[in-house]
Amino acid sequence: MAAARSEKIGYGLGDMSSSMFWKIFSYYLPFFYSNIFGLSLEHAAVLLLITKLWDAVSDPVMGLIADRTTSRWGRYRPYLLWIAVPFAVAGILTFTTPAWGYTAKLVWAYATYLLMMTVYTAINVPYGAMLGVVTDDSRERTVFSSYRMFFAYGGSFLALAIFEPLCRFFTGDTVGRNAAETVAAQAGGWQLAMVVVGTICALLFLLCFRLTRERVVPTEDSVPGGRSILADIKSLAANGPWWILLGVAIAALLFNSIRGGAAAYFFKDFIGSDNLLGGSMVLTCGVFLAIGEIANMAGVVLAVPISLRIGKRMTYIAAMAVSGLLSIVFFFIPATVAGCWTMVVLQVLISAAAGITFPLLWSMYADVADYSELKHGHSSTGLIFSSSSMAQKFGGAFGSALILWLLASYGYDTSVGAAQNGEAIFGLRMLMSWLPAAGCALAALLVAVYPLGETCIREIGEKLALRRAANKR
Repeated sequence: MAAARSEKIGYGLGDMSSSMFWKIFSYYLPFFYSNIFGLSLEHAAVLLLITKLWDAVSDPVMGLIADRTTSRWGRYRPYLLWIAVPFAVAGILTFTTPAWGYTAKLVWAYATYLLMMTVYTAINVPYGAMLGVVTDDSRERTVFSSYRMFFAYGGSFLALAIFEPLCRFFTGDTVGRNAAETVAAQAGGWQLAMVVVGTICALLFLLCFRLTRERVVPTEDSVPGGRSILADIKSLAANGPWWILLGVAIAALLFNSIRGGAAAYFFKDFIGSDNLLGGSMVLTCGVFLAIGEIANMAGVVLAVPISLRIGKRMTYIAAMAVSGLLSIVFFFIPATVAGCWTMVVLQVLISAAAGITFPLLWSMYADVADYSELKHGHSSTGLIFSSSSMAQKFGGAFGSALILWLLASYGYDTSVGAAQNGEAIFGLRMLMSWLPAAGCALAALLVAVYPLGETCIREIGEKLALRRAANKR
């Protein structure tokens, strides 16, 4: 039986919250650390890499914990209630700039971002695993996943649309201030902007908890004494489709994190502030990214009808191919008025194609959990979904660090008002085009060898339904 629309909306609100923080971290945190907080590019790169790698490693641990949680609210859902407020507080602390010396500030940055990523794991891994227990129907999971991604992109759009205006509002007028006073005002503005965003995110997770339910009871739950952690790990290691999707998720996040994380630098130093779209319209980084989120939402809407016609696997490959090829075209667009309009068109097309892929990827993870339950007797839903989050963070970690390392190698100057040399500008153009395209190509190639097609998934669902029915007797 299909779940109520209110529950699908409620499930979507969870990723709306996560995506608001994720997009701000991915797109603005490198810029914040290097240009406002005051870290060197090299130190910021290592910080982002180490903290996100820690976060990635902690994901499977959280998956194992969530798989073994018992409460009156279910196995995964209670974490939405328990962690919502700490999630918001950690985000605010991450964007807080203490008036300390450089070394102390670096320690603060490590401590707060490690805390943020740990809390993010504690709420996001159980939230993702809920897709495996809200329904046992593969097509319904694609619908739930589409609601999830639609609201995720809606949250991303909201965050990108309000974050820069909030930062400017809370920073206030900096005319007449010296460089140190300007940076201090900006630091306070960014912190207060995160107070607003963090409050919204906490409320969204609480609404997600209120509107959703867990329904599916995996077959291993009926086994006295449960199962061991070692059994879960062994079944995961022997799960071939899981390994493929792990690589797909890393490649897809490299595409998104590199392209999105480089945008603030690209618009500051390549586009500039004098490129009008006509009249008084100016193409800013925030507008560019927000346009992408709207296009992502359109892509999500297309995911279900297209995948029902040609299958999840072929839909994913085609969408990634379009994103990659159009990203390459982006390299050749000049910073002119006509060029800016062309960039807007490319952003819409690239983002719409990318938006098609994400509901499919999450739905495929739920299918992989069913495959594991049928083959090994252990669905390990939390562990499997935590691997998707782990892959995202690996991709995001290397993507964010790669941006800063490449900028440093190209001689990018972070000084206030600095003019970048030709080599640095070339690096920015590469980060917005060829490098993201490489991530698309890798993701498409991996999905091409993914073995769980539509017929296979239908057969797995039928066999599991019989097994689950027998266990209830």
